Amino acid sequence: MFNFHRAFYVLHHHKKEEQQKMSLYIYNSLKRAKEKFEPLHPGIVSIYVCGPTVYGHAHLGHAKSYVSFDVVVRWLRHKGYHVKYIQNITDVGHLTDDADAGEDKISKQARLEKTDPMEISQFYTRSFYEDMDQLNVLRPNIAPAATAHIPEQIALVERLIAAGHAYEVNGNVYFSVQSFPGYGKLSGRTDQEALQSGARVETRSEKHHPSDFALWKKAEEGHLMKWNSPWSIGYPGWHLECSAMSMKYLGETIDIHGGGMENKFPHHDCEIAQSESVTGKPYVRFWMHNNMVTVNGVKMGKSLKNSVNLKDLFKEIDPLVIRFFILQSHYRSQLDYSESAIKASATGLDKLRETQRRLQEQKHGTATFDLEPFLQRFTDAMDDDFNTPVAIAVLFDLSKAINTALDHSEGISKESRQESEAFLHTAGTDILGILNGNKQTIGRDPIQSSHKLEKIIDILIDMRSEARNNKNFALSDKIRDRLLAVGIEIKDTKEGVSWSEKSGA
Repeated sequence: MFNFHRAFYVLHHHKKEEQQKMSLYIYNSLKRAKEKFEPLHPGIVSIYVCGPTVYGHAHLGHAKSYVSFDVVVRWLRHKGYHVKYIQNITDVGHLTDDADAGEDKISKQARLEKTDPMEISQFYTRSFYEDMDQLNVLRPNIAPAATAHIPEQIALVERLIAAGHAYEVNGNVYFSVQSFPGYGKLSGRTDQEALQSGARVETRSEKHHPSDFALWKKAEEGHLMKWNSPWSIGYPGWHLECSAMSMKYLGETIDIHGGGMENKFPHHDCEIAQSESVTGKPYVRFWMHNNMVTVNGVKMGKSLKNSVNLKDLFKEIDPLVIRFFILQSHYRSQLDYSESAIKASATGLDKLRETQRRLQEQKHGTATFDLEPFLQRFTDAMDDDFNTPVAIAVLFDLSKAINTALDHSEGISKESRQESEAFLHTAGTDILGILNGNKQTIGRDPIQSSHKLEKIIDILIDMRSEARNNKNFALSDKIRDRLLAVGIEIKDTKEGVSWSEKSGA
């Protein structure tokens, strides 16, 4: 059996260990520049990405973030690193104003749906993973939930109080921003700006400073999500969980921390402050932030009533088209959603799938095909801060070159065909994740389901051919049209009948 992975490396003249020596540059939000990436521990990469607050179904903004970081993890693994990937689930403590005032988002949704918070968090966590599976996003190594790590969060608060970085007032515990001179170094907020930001929210008079943030909140009467602590019966602040869980599973200093740009302040600034205050070490070596999603040029948001729900999108659009659409934009660039952009993405993905199909059906020829320039360009793009738009452009250039060679009377030799398939499989399937899976195979063995689908379609094609031979053109056309309606296009060629899946179905 032909080994796609081995072929990719043979073509590139490098072993896995040598792949790591090829320089990867990542834009570090903390330094505001691209830096050469080298992990803290040779051969091992620790990465933590802020997960969803599970009080509603996932939207396109979630897809942008988690597809982007999925490719980061895939590329690092492709380069031979052992990647330990943590993505948390926020199921308590995230208040409605993203600071220290308002209602817990989970509790609020539970009240609206007339149920309890645990049911809300469990329901929307399952919903989130269903959508990520559809988008071909790999599951993290560990997905810790905030409610499952209350002891770790309490222990971290105790350390902060003992070190003089936090204080308790009336059962509430706050981090003293003035005790940490580096507060705001990620977002670039000055102390005055932080003070003004803190003053704009409903600031508690018990705080020593307006920009101090809550580590532990005393639960009000009727609050369902609460735990015993040395200070009160209450619940942790939103910022606390990521520090406690990342240090538990990845250590005091981690290689990469990812999240949305909107999380720089206050969330990530607070993480840095509370983590570095207790360890005295750098919390994160490389900060990565993905940009936002707009809809027809307007910022997407629930308040603007233009939030694009993934489940609604999947009813009309192949999830891999959505993934392809996302990766055509760099993770640090804004992504503008529109119907025309999605249609263009569907057309583009179909072209790549058609090239794959033609390679698989091509009878052996004699002409050789040089893949080395495409392999180098693809690698260079991914090593340049995971530049997926350029990487995809390389696949289109390769597709065009392959089709030109296939159209030539000499055809492509068996070796060149296998090497081309290997490249498309490794680059398009294993790394970018855009050339495998479909809506029909989610939740089942994709290889087994794909084979069954092929057999069913072959049976229908045979029935159509029999109908045509019997001059029953009405039945023949009906089979063709019904298949096309569900995304299977039949083509009659000189070499016989072929079929392919259409992405826009």
